[in-house]
Amino acid sequence: MVERDSFADKETLAAKVWDWVKTIVLALLLALFIRTFFVQAFKIPSGSMIPTLLIGDHILVNKFVYGVRNPITRKVWIKGRMPKRKEVIVFIFPENRKLDFIKRVIGLPGDIVEIRNKVVYINGKPLDEPYVQHTDPRILPREVSPRDNFGPVKVPPGHLFMMGDNRDESYDSRFWGFVPIKDVKGKAFIIYFSWDSKHFRIRWNRIGKLIH
Repeated sequence: MVERDSFADKETLAAKVWDWVKTIVLALLLALFIRTFFVQAFKIPSGSMIPTLLIGDHILVNKFVYGVRNPITRKVWIKGRMPKRKEVIVFIFPENRKLDFIKRVIGLPGDIVEIRNKVVYINGKPLDEPYVQHTDPRILPREVSPRDNFGPVKVPPGHLFMMGDNRDESYDSRFWGFVPIKDVKGKAFIIYFSWDSKHFRIRWNRIGKLIH
């Protein structure tokens, strides 16, 4: 009698363990599916998007809004809409495809982009940019750097011109060129957590903040 009960207990335990394994595997597969095609979390490691995004901000990115793509070939599976000017997006860095960058859309396909003394012009008209921060009062001539004086250049079909909001301290399209739209991963839409490592504290006032 004791032996039979022991055997039954082992069978019950094995069934429970198998149920747990199936549940965990299913949850992992579901999380991977959501992360690949719908929503992905990212952490901001640099200050190129200050003041919109701070170092230590944790954000969510909508990967469905611009369509669903094969994560390897980037071929469209489900068509979405085009990125819009001034949207903050995550994309594959053209100079190192192992890295993801986050910047703001400035130039769309066919746009003429020019920068004169730190002011961005799109098709000959100055762009209203209330989100921009300048930290260096100097104006660098184009012979020294493309930072403050750049172009004009025409954005090729199927590409975007990207810039960081921390305009004097951003490594962006002024330096490395255009981003293929096929390499756009998604639109940043909310800060779900923010950690200030300098002062070792949570930035509670940033949690839940929408990204514009």
